[in-house]
Formats: sequence, structure tokens, C-alpha cells
Amino acid sequence: MKIEQMETPGLAAFSYVIFSGKDAAVIDPRRDTAIYHKSAAHHGAKIRYVLETHIHADYASGARQLAKETGALLCLSGHDEGEEYSYQFPHQKLRDGDQLLLGKLRLEVLHTPGHTPEHLCFVLYDPTSCGQPLALFSGDLLFAGSVGRPDLLGQARTYTLARELVHTLKERIARLPDGMLLYPAHGAGSLCGADLAERTVSTLGYERSCNPFLTQATEEEAVRHILATLPEFPEYYRRMKKLNSEGPPILDGIPGARALSLEEFVSLQEEDNTVIVDLRTPEAFGGAHIPGSLSIGFSPAFSLWAGWILPYEANILLVGEPGSDLTEARSALVRVGHDRIVGYLEGGIRTWISSGRQVAHVPQASVEELADRLPNFNKEGIEILDVRSPTEWCNGHLPHARHIPCGQLPKRLHELSPDISYWVVCGSGYRSSIATSLLKRAGFVCVTNVDGGMEAWKTRNYPVIREEKTQN
Repeated sequence: MKIEQMETPGLAAFSYVIFSGKDAAVIDPRRDTAIYHKSAAHHGAKIRYVLETHIHADYASGARQLAKETGALLCLSGHDEGEEYSYQFPHQKLRDGDQLLLGKLRLEVLHTPGHTPEHLCFVLYDPTSCGQPLALFSGDLLFAGSVGRPDLLGQARTYTLARELVHTLKERIARLPDGMLLYPAHGAGSLCGADLAERTVSTLGYERSCNPFLTQATEEEAVRHILATLPEFPEYYRRMKKLNSEGPPILDGIPGARALSLEEFVSLQEEDNTVIVDLRTPEAFGGAHIPGSLSIGFSPAFSLWAGWILPYEANILLVGEPGSDLTEARSALVRVGHDRIVGYLEGGIRTWISSGRQVAHVPQASVEELADRLPNFNKEGIEILDVRSPTEWCNGHLPHARHIPCGQLPKRLHELSPDISYWVVCGSGYRSSIATSLLKRAGFVCVTNVDGGMEAWKTRNYPVIREEKTQN
């Protein structure tokens, strides 16, 4: 027996391949499935089952894709009937107590509602050993140091699902022994729960003893704790729930592999419903970029912000550094359901600049410049725009700053005035670059990106304002 944990870059999502002899099962696969084929080939195994713990909200599922490619049995929750989101494509329904045989191993299905109504966990047994369960694949029910958020179906269902979540944790999995290994579907950095720990694997006993969401004295206190710590809600989660319930389209390779000549790129750029994504660093984008393009630098956070910021109906043109086909960026886009990638500018931004075409710029300012000019901002008609998360804002922000989280900015541009000059701040300069590009694309002329953001501001011991955090 062997268990391989595979992390999806940028989404802090874990999928798993379980091997028993020449048989394999995959749990919660991502959309670009080559990694599972490679793993199975390396072990000389055939993928027999493709399993999913629930209808995911943070990424596009690869379950349907992988099952089609391998001929494996696609096994999904049968507890979705009558729910707002339910699987709408052929699959084998799994219900509480069902069992799957994988070589010498056995997987038992547990219905574990709370994060979502249909949520399943998988308990792994090795009948050749002592008969005790070896591991729990907990999906988004239970993480290292946290639990799944219960608000994916809207405010009307949040309290009820939070109670179900607590009941599941305290009652439905109570029979499982402390010594079981715990394999969660997410790690630190995911927004599917609050304050996930850095541990990628845990044990059930450790979480029962140390997880703050499991150590509350009563069920009601546990519910209140969950509701009081809900992280920021990415708007694209609703889109992903719908996409995954309907079934993401089957891909024939990762789209966008086409290198576009300058003439082709310009022609496509002028079409309606097209967006240019600049994958370079904030500093490079600020120095020179194609007018109207969006700055989403390729980084570990790229998938998250592409899902949050880019319109799903748009055709996507990519711009990067010279000499790259941008394979990783294209894969990251399809992981969050962005399949309409037309191609990338051959030669990158250098091709555009060398053609003599117009370029745009975003001024970059240091926190020292910001501190020097801050006392005169009102006189100069300048406003500080902080685009960090609500939690970051409450933990310390600049005096006189205005707060609009970056993910909310596309829908809240009407709250800002094009007559004001905005200096945009985030944690380090990445999100503020996204925000300044959104403002520029919307016609705002005077925008400045603050290099280093609040990290640099705090390093210099400049003054910050702290506020009480309000419940989401």
C-alpha cells in the first residue's frame, strides 16, 4: 500500500492517489490530470476509481476528466439529491456505509454533512492488518487546525450547516480511533476554512486535542466559533459550484498553446469580450504594459486571483516574458475554470515594445515616499486605497486609508471617483498591482502602486490603525 499526496499550486488543495498492488484510486483530482497518469505509470498501476469528497467551490474538478481518460469508475456522493447543487452527469452514487474494494484495501464511505450537504469522507482499511482503520480522507470536513466553512450555500443555510458540521465532528465520526492518519483536502493558505495549520497530514487524535474548532465546550460554542472566524468569501466560488455540479467540459489538452504573432494578437485584442492578462511581476508591469491589460503576475496565488478577477465569459490573451509558452499559467487557469485561453504573444512584451506601439505605465512608490507625502494627501486630492482582506485590515492599516478588498473591486469601482488620485496598498505589492490595473482598465488615470505594501510600512515602524474584526 502507498498513499501519494499531491498539492495543487496556488490553491493549497490536496488530491490523493492510493495504491494497492496494481490498482489505484484517486481522490479529489485537479483538472490538469497528467500528474495522475504519470504517477500510475510509475507504479505500474491502473486507476480503478475516481472519487470526490464533495462538489468543490474553489477549483474546477478533474474527476470527470480523469474518469473518461482512464475508464475508471467515477464515484460521487449520492447525498446531493434535492440540493441546490447536485451532480448532473453520469456517475456511480455513493451513500453512507458503502464500501469499495481496492486490491487488498477497503474504502468505507461516510456521509459527513456540514461544509456541504452532500459531503463524504473515506475511511481506509487494510483487512490484512489488525482490522482497525488506517486513515481518514476528510475532504473539507476537517483540516489540520481548522474545519470547513459552512457558508457556501448562502446566508440562509449557513447556521444550519454549521450545526451539522459540529454534529458530524462530535458524533458521526466519534467511533473512529485517535490513531488514524488524517488526510485533508486543503492546507495552509486555503480559504475553504479559517487559519489552517501548516501541517499537511495530521491524526484524528491530535485534532481532537488541539484543533480549536473541536475543543469548544459545547456544540453551540463551537458553532459560534466557526461563524465568527469565517474567512473572506471569493465570489468565484459560486461559479465553481455551478461548474462542478454541471461537470466541467472535457479538455483536449490545455488550451492556449498557440503563439500569436503581433498582427494576430492585435486583431484579437480589438475584438469584444477579450481580456489581456500580463503575467509579469508588478514592477515589470508598472514599467511598461499593453494598455488595458490586467496585471496578475504568475505566482503561487495566480489561480486564486485569476478565478476571482477575470470574467468567465472573456477570451484570454496572455503576455509574459520572452521565450516561454506559459504552460504552467495556462494550467493554472483551467484549474479555476478559465478555458477560453486563445494564446500568448510570441516574444512577450518585448515584441510589443519593439513594434513602437503605445505602452502604458503605473508609477511605483516606496513606503518612504508615501509617509513623506501622507500629511498633504487631502490637499493634493490623493486617497489611499487598501485592497487587503478584512482580517488584514483589522490587524493594522494606514491612517486615513479606504478599504475595498481586491476581490470585491471589480463590482465596487462605482464607489471610487476618477477625479481622485489613488495610491494603492496591499500586503506586499502583488494585489495592489492587480488593483491598479483594474483601475487603469476602467479609465482611472492617476493611480500609483505602493511597493512593499504594509509589510514594508510596518518594517519601517510607521504608524498603523487597528480595529476590531467584525463577523463576515
